[in-house]
Amino acid sequence: MSEESTDGPERREPLRVMVVDDHPMWRDAVARDLEAAGFAVVATAGDGAQAVRRARAVTPDVLVLDLNLPELPGVEVCRELVGPDSALRVLVLSASGEHADVLEAVKSGATGYLVKSASTGELIDAVRRTAAGDPVFTPGLAGLVLGEYRRLATEPPPAAAAHRPGVPQLTDRETEVLRLVAKGLSYKQIAERLVISHRTVQNHVQNTLGKLQLHNRVELVRYAIERGLDDD
Repeated sequence: MSEESTDGPERREPLRVMVVDDHPMWRDAVARDLEAAGFAVVATAGDGAQAVRRARAVTPDVLVLDLNLPELPGVEVCRELVGPDSALRVLVLSASGEHADVLEAVKSGATGYLVKSASTGELIDAVRRTAAGDPVFTPGLAGLVLGEYRRLATEPPPAAAAHRPGVPQLTDRETEVLRLVAKGLSYKQIAERLVISHRTVQNHVQNTLGKLQLHNRVELVRYAIERGLDDD
């Protein structure tokens, strides 16, 4: 199947994917499945420190990442590689479905989270959607993450945020996109709702992150919920 559908007609080359897992047989099997589906597996790694080095060298579109790694845990790999200036998307593929692990991964910058019991088809679909910027979760975990967003929004903001100078002005479209993100819609759903391209939604989100000096979707949704943008 062609990868063009992931980002619309602009994409012509296969998505570049890197697989990180400390179990060689599992890592190789995942890499083979992704290659068979048409992805370009540009690197693999067996520990966290190696993952950071190789990801910086090969710049994949999507990092398929285990959490339980030697040298450097998966959440630290996320923190090292994901930031406001990074186009990298991280899909965690973990044996753990513990709520604490899921939330920590998302807070560290992961876009999605699958447990290893997922089927090959679910993994392939998740990689495509993660590359497009959609939050992807094993069934039952998406509600957990949105609930955490709402809980965080009821807490006092950190001291640094409380003293942040004047709030930058968002455009009407950026505010509209932010409101839909806060409601838990995926980028694809937002694009369909607003009749704009998936790429345009991503650009609005990145611009908003930059303007508000936020680092990831967790902080962005918290900002929106604090201001009541998730209300109908």
